[in-house]
Amino acid sequence: MRSNIFNNYINLVLLHASIGFGIFIFKPLSSFYFLAIVGISLFKILQVSYAKRPIYILISCAYVAGSEVFLRMTGGNFFYESSKYLVILFIVMGLLLGDNVGKKSYVYIIYLLILIPGIIVGLFTLDYDTNVRTAITFNLSGPVCLGVVSLYCYNRRIHMKSLQSILLAALLPLISITVYLFFYSPSIKDILSGTQSNFEASGGFGPNQVSTVLGLGVFLLTGRLFFQSKPMFLKVINISILILMAYRTIITFSRGGVLVAIIIILIFIVIFYIKANNKLKSKVIFSLFIFGIGMLLTWFFSSISTEGLIDKRYSNQDALGRTKNDVTTGRAVLLTNELNEFFENPFFGVGVGKLKELRFKKEGIKAASHNEMSRIVGEHGIFGVIAFFILLIIPLLFRFQNRRNIYFYSFYFFWFLTINHSSMRIAAPAFIYGLCLLNVQYGRPPLHRKQIIK
Repeated sequence: MRSNIFNNYINLVLLHASIGFGIFIFKPLSSFYFLAIVGISLFKILQVSYAKRPIYILISCAYVAGSEVFLRMTGGNFFYESSKYLVILFIVMGLLLGDNVGKKSYVYIIYLLILIPGIIVGLFTLDYDTNVRTAITFNLSGPVCLGVVSLYCYNRRIHMKSLQSILLAALLPLISITVYLFFYSPSIKDILSGTQSNFEASGGFGPNQVSTVLGLGVFLLTGRLFFQSKPMFLKVINISILILMAYRTIITFSRGGVLVAIIIILIFIVIFYIKANNKLKSKVIFSLFIFGIGMLLTWFFSSISTEGLIDKRYSNQDALGRTKNDVTTGRAVLLTNELNEFFENPFFGVGVGKLKELRFKKEGIKAASHNEMSRIVGEHGIFGVIAFFILLIIPLLFRFQNRRNIYFYSFYFFWFLTINHSSMRIAAPAFIYGLCLLNVQYGRPPLHRKQIIK
């Protein structure tokens, strides 16, 4: 059985490496890839048994979240926010098909209802020449996606093996991205343009989003290295993929995804080591040694291939070695502006989508928010404060009652740190937040019978 699992994993890795290469050769394949994701997901959700359906729904959501940036990068999705809509659709299908939700999960319905006043204010305050529907859906698709996923996941019992399958589903499309990027820009020296975020090294797409999802992939591979790489050959495969993905993450020159990955990996390793028994701790140390060597080699090669510019980037210097004045690359200004709007409009906020218009009128800056915390507060006022407080506190209260999810703090901080440097532009932080709320079971997988949620 272990041999079958190993072979399946290798086959899936090779398949997704082939997908990355195939879409590089013929980009229109990306649209067929998107349609295949939708079709296969819907088929599995509708034909699987009641007991297994929640797992397949979460696997489908994970795969969609993992493939979102790749599809945007290659023009495969039919709408920019397609992935978030799909995640919402799959969850709603589960609810309509009879999947139960926990009693305490209804706090996330309150969270969703709290967002409504901001929509109403936005309808009256957005400029006449603004596409109101687009402005509202763009800013709310992430928060709504998070609320729906959280409602579905709260205290849902799931075996650790099923959780690993969900995480693998999120990882596989990230292997496709990595392969695509190596073919898109094989030589980083040919596209160096300073120490700023590099679009060419990011597949011609937003470095922040690419760095974020690849950083998540590095974390997921680290989890597999420690958790699911018992044969030495499998350790070699996983550390090799990890090194390649980490390299592509670093040379985007977007620091957010890299720093978040470092933090959540350290959290995971510490918790994993503390929970391990004496026999397992020696294996953890060995895996940590392999991981450490791999990461040192990755940084060394990244430094050489970028001619030292990546070192200057993380030292907050420009290409000439001069220290930059703003280490946040403008994010602090955006954060301050959005908080000021909250203080000026503390009750109902300025309305969904209005912050971007006000920023352009007052500062001449068209940039969208990088910080979901200040955005939700600025646009929703006191309702936004309550909404964010719910998101911040409920997982921690749940953790007090259920401490079995070894990934909990890594998931939680991935969400929190990501929304503070990349807002909720992609579905990944919303989906990973929902995984914090799962009731993870160990031991033998349960028999397939109707799922019970407390």
